[in-house]
Amino acid sequence: MNDIVLLTGITGFLGGHIAVELLNAGYSVRGSLRNPGANGERAEATRKALEEAGADTARLEFVTLDLTEDEGWFDAAHGARFVIHSASPFVTTMPKDPDELVYPAVSGTERALGAARRAGVERVVLTSSSVAIVNGRGPTSRKNALGPDDWPNPDEGRLNAYQLSKVLAERKAWEIAEHDGLALAVINPGFILGPLLDDDPGTSGALFVRLMKGDVPMLPRLHLHMVDVRDLARIHVAALTAPDALGKRNPAAFFEMDIAGLAATLAREVPERADRIPKRKAPDFLVRFLALFDGDIRANINELGYAPALDSSRGAALLGRPPRSADTMIGDMGRSLVARGLA
Repeated sequence: MNDIVLLTGITGFLGGHIAVELLNAGYSVRGSLRNPGANGERAEATRKALEEAGADTARLEFVTLDLTEDEGWFDAAHGARFVIHSASPFVTTMPKDPDELVYPAVSGTERALGAARRAGVERVVLTSSSVAIVNGRGPTSRKNALGPDDWPNPDEGRLNAYQLSKVLAERKAWEIAEHDGLALAVINPGFILGPLLDDDPGTSGALFVRLMKGDVPMLPRLHLHMVDVRDLARIHVAALTAPDALGKRNPAAFFEMDIAGLAATLAREVPERADRIPKRKAPDFLVRFLALFDGDIRANINELGYAPALDSSRGAALLGRPPRSADTMIGDMGRSLVARGLA
C-alpha cells in the first residue's frame, strides 16, 4: 500500500497517534504543521516522536498549512487518496471573543474540505467532538440518552467558545459535503486520554497536571465521556474505508466518569502522586458562586451534574475490538506525564 493521507494537525495529541496508526497500517502520511520551525526543528521533533512510538517514518512528509490562510491547501491535498482533518484550535482558557476559536475552526474546515474536493480525494474523515452532541442543554431540555442524531442549538447561548466552534465547524462540513457531493465521515470523540508522544501535555494532559500537582482544591460535579487516544486513532483510520462510516456521525466515547471519579482513578493508578490529588467535591452552589468571577468556570456551568448516556455504537463498530479500559487510559496518561517530568 502506498496511498497518501493528508493528515492535518499531526503535531497534536490525537494527530500524532493517528500518524502512528496510519504509518503502521502501510499508508503514506503527509502531515501538516502550522509552523515547521525556522530550520525544520518542529517537523524533525515530530518525526522523532513518531519513531519513538514505533512508527516507520520513511513514508512521512510534512507540509505547512494554516487554518486561516489559503496558501498551500490544494498542493497539500493533490495526489492524496484521503484527508483526515484533525486540526482544530483549542485553548484551556476561553477567550472573551468566541470568534478567536470559531473563525479558525470553521475556516480551516472550509479549506480542508475545499482542497479535498478540488484534489478529488476519495473520502474525508473529520474530527469533531462529542460536545457537538452532548453540551449546551439547559436543565429543562436535557435528555438522558443522546446519539448521532442529536445537536445542541447554538442560538440558545449555552455553548462556550470551544463547544460553539466544534458545532459550527461540523455543520459547515456537512453543508459542504452535501453541496459538493463530497464523501465525508465524522468522528465525535469524547475527552481524549492516554499516553503522550512528546512533552506537550495538551488540553487533557494539562488537566491531569493540575490534578497531580494539587492545583485543583475541590472537584466540580462535571462529567466526561472518555476515549483512549490509541483507540480513537484506530477508529479514524478505519473510517477511511469502512462503508458504514460514510455520510454519518460516529460518536466515540466509551466511558463516562465525573471529575471526582477520574481523580480517584488517577490516584490509584499513579500512587506516587496520590497525596497531591484532590478528593473533596465542590458543592454546586459554590461552583455557581465562583462562576460569577471566573470566566472559565462560567463557561462550563451549564454542564454541572449532567451525565447523559452517549450512544457510541458506531465508534465501537469501527474500533472492531473492546476499547481500552478507563483505568488504562487514565493510568497511561498519568504515568507518561510523570515519566516526562511534567507532573
